Amino acid sequence: MKRSHKYILPLVLLGVALTGLTSCDKKDYALPAAKDVLQNDAMKRTLGPSIVADTVEFVYAMGILPSKGKLVSAEVEATIEGATGTFLEHRSFYTNNTGTDIPVEVGAPSVSSKGITTVNFNKDTSAAALRYYYIVPEAARGKEVSFTFRAKSSNGETATYKLGPYKVSKMDMKRLIPVSDGNNMYISIEDMAVYNTAGATANPGKIDLVYLYRTFTSTFKHALVAPAADPIYLPGVTLPTGVNRDAKIQRVFGLQDYNLARLQFGIYIDDKDFETLDISNGVNYAVNMKAEAGIWIQTADKKYLAYVYFNSANDNNKNAVISIKRYAL
Repeated sequence: MKRSHKYILPLVLLGVALTGLTSCDKKDYALPAAKDVLQNDAMKRTLGPSIVADTVEFVYAMGILPSKGKLVSAEVEATIEGATGTFLEHRSFYTNNTGTDIPVEVGAPSVSSKGITTVNFNKDTSAAALRYYYIVPEAARGKEVSFTFRAKSSNGETATYKLGPYKVSKMDMKRLIPVSDGNNMYISIEDMAVYNTAGATANPGKIDLVYLYRTFTSTFKHALVAPAADPIYLPGVTLPTGVNRDAKIQRVFGLQDYNLARLQFGIYIDDKDFETLDISNGVNYAVNMKAEAGIWIQTADKKYLAYVYFNSANDNNKNAVISIKRYAL
């Protein structure tokens, strides 16, 4: 958009005028007085989509003037009860001058009941910052979940802070799955698992991709190929009986999803990406795959879309490590 300069000069002059006015009325700075009531604040630390079985981290801070009382308890209530492993830290963290988080125990380990996770303080504490780890349950898939944080002090005061609602993804995710040429090479998107020949023979209708490594051309190497692809893309592979499914595949570079890659990139694949994805013109093979590359895939039965990411690829050992995000259609 092109901006008109006629609006800029008056704004600049107004800023100069205001600066001149404030400079004539300079006052000494003073620290604001602390409020004499129990206060609290909360924030969601985890970025990206909330995925079933994954952890969402929050931090809950609370404080009261020591002359007014001390902290008695803190709790978090989720509108959908977290899965096993959900907890509220009983240690308060502060960051020292080297940037290291230092824990200080302030209470007993948390207990959870019917969506409420509570820490009772057992130290003389007037301020704390507790971390809350919510394990996303299956019951929350595709739904919204909200959180209410509460603190109580010894003088009878209570403080409340609400966060959310947050939409929970419909996606599934599985990280760091080893694949190897000639062994664990048969990939099932439905099971989000990799099988060897015996496993593929027992589950032929679930195999969507074959991993292999070949060097008969310099541009083949690590590959993901649908069993129904032209045999020229499966050289030397004898497929188990019944392993014959097709797929639509689209190779991708530069999509280092943070959930899967755990690199410095802040890129996230979420439900919307799958909902708007069109790979109708995809092929049924992807060759010359490299670390930090990936593929979009649609299964032949059109039950699933998925993104398969290469965390690593080893030419010498003819193997790789993959991670998967899957979306049920």
